[in-house]
Amino acid sequence: MRFIPFYLSILLTALFVALGSLVSPWWFVGAAICGPVALLGVYDVLQERHSILRNYPVAAHFRFLFEMIRPEIHQYFIEDDTSGRPFNRDERSLIYERSKNIEGLKPFGTELDVYSDEYEWSPHSIAPTVKSSESFRTLVGGPGCTKPYSCSLLNVSSMSFGAISPNAILALNTGAKKGGFAHWTGEGGFSPYHRKPGGDVVWQIGTGYFGCRNDDGTFNADLFAEQASDDQVKMIEIKISQGAKPGHGGVLPAAKITQEIAQTRKVPMGQDCVSPPGHSAFHTPRELCEWVQQLRELSGGKPVGFKLCIGMPHEFLAICKAMLETRLLPDFINVDGGEGGTGAAPLEFSDSMGTPLVEGLVLVHNALVGCGLRDKIKIACAGKVSSAADMIRNIAIGADWCNVARGFMMSVGCIQAQACHTNACPVGVATQDPHRFRALNVADKSERAFRFHKNTMETLTEMVAAMGLTSPDELEPAHVYKRTGPTQVMSYEEAYEFLSVGDLLDGNSGHPLLDRSWRHASADTFRAQA
Repeated sequence: MRFIPFYLSILLTALFVALGSLVSPWWFVGAAICGPVALLGVYDVLQERHSILRNYPVAAHFRFLFEMIRPEIHQYFIEDDTSGRPFNRDERSLIYERSKNIEGLKPFGTELDVYSDEYEWSPHSIAPTVKSSESFRTLVGGPGCTKPYSCSLLNVSSMSFGAISPNAILALNTGAKKGGFAHWTGEGGFSPYHRKPGGDVVWQIGTGYFGCRNDDGTFNADLFAEQASDDQVKMIEIKISQGAKPGHGGVLPAAKITQEIAQTRKVPMGQDCVSPPGHSAFHTPRELCEWVQQLRELSGGKPVGFKLCIGMPHEFLAICKAMLETRLLPDFINVDGGEGGTGAAPLEFSDSMGTPLVEGLVLVHNALVGCGLRDKIKIACAGKVSSAADMIRNIAIGADWCNVARGFMMSVGCIQAQACHTNACPVGVATQDPHRFRALNVADKSERAFRFHKNTMETLTEMVAAMGLTSPDELEPAHVYKRTGPTQVMSYEEAYEFLSVGDLLDGNSGHPLLDRSWRHASADTFRAQA
C-alpha cells in the first residue's frame, strides 16, 4: 500500500510511452506528466534524509504540502472566534473594524465563557458621567526634565526598521502624526522612514546602540547628542529587555543589511549586525541611573526612561535603591509583558521566559509606591494590548499609558501569518523585500492606523463614562474584576496586594516577595546579596 502511488506512476509512464509509440504522439503528454512523478519516487527511495519519504515515496510529499498550509487552514477554517492565539478572530476583527471605521458591534451576546477563570470585566455605574470631549493624555517628565512631553494614552510600540518594512514605518508614523500619538522606533534606529512623515518619535536605544555607536559597538555620546537634539524626537528609551526574548541578543545577518539599514544603524556593510544580550554602557544599577542622567543632558533635557520585562524582582528593586541613593530618576519606566511581541524568538523564550504583563506591572507599580517614587516616575506598559478593555485593566493596576505593536501592525494590514522572521510577510508589513512591501499602500494604511487609535480611544472614553468616572486617572484596581474559580470572584484590589507610600523603605511592607527581594537588592550590583 505504501508504494502504490510510486508503482502507479511508473506503470502509467510506461503505458503512456507505449501508447505514444504505437497509437498517437499525444499520449506522450501523459508520460510527460507521470514521468517526473516516477523520477521523484526513485529519488525518494534513494535519499537518506527523510525516513517518511523512503517508506512512502511520492505520497509523503502530500504531508509536507498540507503541513506548509496548516496554519492558514487552522486559522481560517478550524479555530473558532475566541480560541485562537496569540490573537483570536474576535480580537483581530475588532482591530480591523476600528481601522476601517466600521462600527465594532456584536449582536446576540458575548461568545466568551463568562464563568471561565480567564474572564475579566469592569463594573458600570448606575450614575454614568457625561462622556468627556477631552483627548486624554499624560505629561511625562520628572524633576530633572526640562522638556516634558504630553503623551497619548495609546501609542505605537517598538518595531525596528529592519524588522518591519519601510512602507509599514511610513504608514505608522504618518498615522501617528495625524492622530497626535507617539511612535517608538525600536532599537533599529531613527530611520529616514520615521523622519519623513514627521510624527512624534521616541528613540529607543538598545544594547547594540544603533544610530549612536562606535565601530566596536560601544555607546557614542556625540552621535547620540546629534540625533537626540532633533525636534521630532520627543523622548528617549533605553531598552534593557523585551518581552519577546528577555535576556536574549540577536543577529541581523550581513546578507539582510541594506545600505539604508547600515546608514541608520551606523554599522558596516558586509558584516553581521550583532545586538548583545546586555548593555556595555552600564554594569550596575547605580551606573544605569547615571547613564539616564547623561542621556537627559545630552538630549537637551528631554524625558528619558527605560523598558524592561521583569525577571528577577531583586534586580528591579536594586534599581529602585540606586534611584533613592543617587536621586537620579528616569522620567518613565516601560513594562513589557512576557507574552511576547513582534520580535521572533526561540520557542522556549516565548513560552517560558519573562514575567507576564499584569504581574510585572503590579510589581513595578508596587515597588515605586513602596519606595515613595511613584509620583515622580510615569509607568508605560506593552504586552498584547488590543482594545480599550485591555487599557482599562492596565491603567487600573498601575500604568499611565499603553503601547501597542501587534495591534498597530494589524491596523496596517498584518494578518497574523506569523512569518515575520522569514522576510516573506504576505502583506508587506514585516519584510525588507521591495516586491512584497510595495503592496502596502502608505496613504491607505496610515489612515487605518490613525482610525485604530482614534476609535480605540473613543471607546476608552465611553467605558470610563459608563463606570461613573471622568478620567482614566481615576481608575483603580477595584475597577476591574476577575474570576478566580467556578464560584470565586475578586477585584484586582483583592487579588493582588498593593502597597502604600513608603512601605518598602524599612523592608517590612508585609509583602513577602518584595520584602525578601528588597533585602537581597543592592544599588551597586544586579546580583542578589546574602
